[in-house]
Amino acid sequence: MRGNEHVVSALTRAQLFLLGASFLITLGSFAVLPYMSVLLHDRFGLGLGVVGAVLAVASLVQFSGGVVGAALAARIGLRATMLVALAVRTAGFAAFLPGLTRPVVAVAALFLVSCGAALYLPANKAYLVAGCGRERRPGLLAASGSAFNAGIALGPPAAAPFVLTSPAGLFTGVAVLFALVGAGHLLLPSVADGTAPAEEGVSARAAEEEAEPALGRRQLPLPPFAFTVLAVYVFMFFQHYLALYAVPRTSTAFYGAVLMGYAILLVGAQPLLARRLAALPYAAALRIGFGAMAAGTAVLALGGRAGIAVGAVLLCLGEIVLFLKNDLEALERSTAPSATVFGRQRLAAGLGAFAAAVVGGQLYGVAERASAVPVFWLVVSAQAVVLPVLLVACVAAGAPARAASRSRPATRAEPKSR
Repeated sequence: MRGNEHVVSALTRAQLFLLGASFLITLGSFAVLPYMSVLLHDRFGLGLGVVGAVLAVASLVQFSGGVVGAALAARIGLRATMLVALAVRTAGFAAFLPGLTRPVVAVAALFLVSCGAALYLPANKAYLVAGCGRERRPGLLAASGSAFNAGIALGPPAAAPFVLTSPAGLFTGVAVLFALVGAGHLLLPSVADGTAPAEEGVSARAAEEEAEPALGRRQLPLPPFAFTVLAVYVFMFFQHYLALYAVPRTSTAFYGAVLMGYAILLVGAQPLLARRLAALPYAAALRIGFGAMAAGTAVLALGGRAGIAVGAVLLCLGEIVLFLKNDLEALERSTAPSATVFGRQRLAAGLGAFAAAVVGGQLYGVAERASAVPVFWLVVSAQAVVLPVLLVACVAAGAPARAASRSRPATRAEPKSR
């Protein structure tokens, strides 16, 4: 707790502004984006199949485009990239106004918003941690995640009274909000995007974990990118299908209360746990995180208010551990610029979300037709256990070849170093 207080008290004005901007950006975005399926289907008359395809592609662009955002940041700088991203998103939300009568324009506006999001987040996170030592990054990234999640939680209920009755006013308000936030970014000082920790930091972490088992094995070079894909893949089943499962078994009000409690727990607990997660060995974090997700989805299969509430709490714990630890570990193990690391992590999240959307619809449909929807959650739980173990097995199978390829260049270079 004292460590987190130290991080907060040591925040610069630029970091405080970015955290506030992160909240406002997600507040504005999630005042609109969660209702896009309703607007595209009910207002514009697009078929559900078309709506699903549009949203799937937009989501993939938003996540996988992070690598483009990282490349742009390397070329023009972090602040300039954030300004470009916010200009694109402002234009996108403004374009929803003519899109109210032209479905093609509305779809184009959605893709503009998604492109802006792809460009912004890697530069935002890299700017936030620029020049900070490894001891401060966990608290800063956790605070950033809490700011984003607070906006995600408050955006939909804030916009609910206006989204169908006066969408033009809503889109105008969000566009103005983004324009103002973008203007605030003009006042930020330019900073250089430093690299992730030096090689000795990577070596120290590897040596520290060498003696302990990883998911039941000797320590292996576990890839944070791949585990991010798996973590988001498992989590998105919960994100996409909890409403279909929970509302018929409880009520809309209870489902809303679960989401609100989930958001409050996530926003409050992540900064408090940040330093402990940073100190936790990666293998242990993977066991805890995937274990919590496996237990949470298994408990969801029980149904009822208690099963759904407890399952949501366990999944929240899994999200806190895996999402933050994977980012920290990716930074720790790479010497690439921070924006590049965050861009790759966004790409990993996009791949996991896309796979969950493709697989989840089929699985849920089969379970529903068989009148055995609880089995769907048991299948997800089994995946949370089996897939990480399979990934570790694949890494172990390829470890000798990688070790040999690393040792050959090192042997050739040794005389030169002397």
